[in-house]
Amino acid sequence: MKAYRSSILYFSAPGQAVLESDGLLVVGPDANGRQVVQAVGSHAALAPRFADVPTEHLPGRIIAPGFVDMHIHYPQLDVIGSPADGLLPWLENYTFPHEKRFSAPDYSAEVATFFIAELLRNGVTTALAFATSHPESVNALMAEAQKNQLRLIAGKVLMDQNAPDGVRDATEQSLIDTEALIRRWHGVDRLGYAITPRFVPTCSAAQLRGAGELAACYPDVWIQSHVAENKDEIAWVRQLYPEARSYLSVYEQFGLLRPRAVYAHCIHFDDADRALMRSSGAAAAVCPTSNLFLGSGFFDYVGAERAGFEYGLASDVGGGTSFSPFHTMLAAYYVGREGRAKPGLSLKPEQLWWQHTGGAARALGLSGVVGNLLPGCEADFVVLNPQATPLLARKTAQAASLDELLFALIVLGDDRIIERAVISQAGGAGLS
Repeated sequence: MKAYRSSILYFSAPGQAVLESDGLLVVGPDANGRQVVQAVGSHAALAPRFADVPTEHLPGRIIAPGFVDMHIHYPQLDVIGSPADGLLPWLENYTFPHEKRFSAPDYSAEVATFFIAELLRNGVTTALAFATSHPESVNALMAEAQKNQLRLIAGKVLMDQNAPDGVRDATEQSLIDTEALIRRWHGVDRLGYAITPRFVPTCSAAQLRGAGELAACYPDVWIQSHVAENKDEIAWVRQLYPEARSYLSVYEQFGLLRPRAVYAHCIHFDDADRALMRSSGAAAAVCPTSNLFLGSGFFDYVGAERAGFEYGLASDVGGGTSFSPFHTMLAAYYVGREGRAKPGLSLKPEQLWWQHTGGAARALGLSGVVGNLLPGCEADFVVLNPQATPLLARKTAQAASLDELLFALIVLGDDRIIERAVISQAGGAGLS
């Protein structure tokens, strides 16, 4: 068992942040050997109970839950910052050519090593990631995540049509490979598998049907894809499935909407789509830096709250422009404020932070496992330095409330704030 004395940020309820200015976080093994939070609260209240526990004192720092990234493309590490006129040209000119390189195991492993290190450097301790259509890319990423004890969910991309040679897969073999990868990786240590159709235009009906059948056979695996990101993409889907009520309903048709199904973007929805998200238990990965960069549109927070479906934040690297959760939270604030394409609102700092921690975990079906520091949660956390830059130190010193402190970190923060990311050791326990 070990304790940490510092300012400690956690959530007492969804979206309700608490900051213990002189707090104690106690970490120790549970009955299954997982390192979990045993206690959190004020130092004065807890210290007598844990007087014999070795304690690390971190004055001037803030311990907070590790960030949860709901949608990121590990093969697009080197695509980040590539100019394009929009989503489809960007895929054609940059993404697909680069992803061809991941047929090589050595190249996949080198990128995976850098990618996992970059996640941790930015304080991301749980992620839902796309690989490429090559099984080698999945194996490399899972092995590196396992080495670092990162809680990672990932999958081989399915794309058997409307894609160039080198990334296009064969329908039957792609489904055989997916099932083999599920059996190899899902539930091993802290790893999970996600069935990963890239998006409707690049998957044949036979491939989508096979993906749905695998999802039915393995109900505890995740599903991930994209939906309603871009108007040109939606028009393409309408040509392919003219009888479908909407883009989202195509996934429903093939059995790909259910709990643990995560769809990136979800921008161009109507109320029927939002109701379908809620009734199916599917969740949205909101990708604000990507949506702003590619000019795709703005996620409708008011509509999502009205319908009551789950959502959380995501970097969407490489369409997204940063690994940093602080950049993502700030972009989400901008997206919320936009009020011409949809109703505008000002998201509170604790709501933004929740969307990238406990809210994202809940959307992934991992509530109470990651994304918070309540007792029983896995002890993944970050140590933040609110004096990491001169301007940030000046601003945070003037914060008169928790909202002001969190918003200063969101607006002025980046990877320099992350002094350390602490990953709990799973001890061989699988995903719950």
